[in-house]
Amino acid sequence: MTKITYIGFDGTRYEVDAQNGSTVMENAIRNSVPGIEAECGGACACATCHVYVDEAWTDRVGPPEAMEEDMLDFAWEPQINSRLSCQIVVRDELDGLVVRVPERQG
Repeated sequence: MTKITYIGFDGTRYEVDAQNGSTVMENAIRNSVPGIEAECGGACACATCHVYVDEAWTDRVGPPEAMEEDMLDFAWEPQINSRLSCQIVVRDELDGLVVRVPERQG
């Protein structure tokens, strides 16, 4: 299992054991992490699973692909480290990943 830490807008930490091959969004939904709405169910068709990847993890997570980049235009207050959590696939290299949930979703 790969550990992911979600930090809510209020600073509350949610530590989750995630199965490789799933997405950061799926694990947030399964574990009732507040602030991840995922209205499209992970189809990269909305921006309601937007997260900020902790700076220490941005290189390992990698940049968004073109379709995700387009959807991030609809995210609330996107930043350089913004990603859609439905597009981050959990893998061994991401053990310890930290993401922050924005104040609200787009």
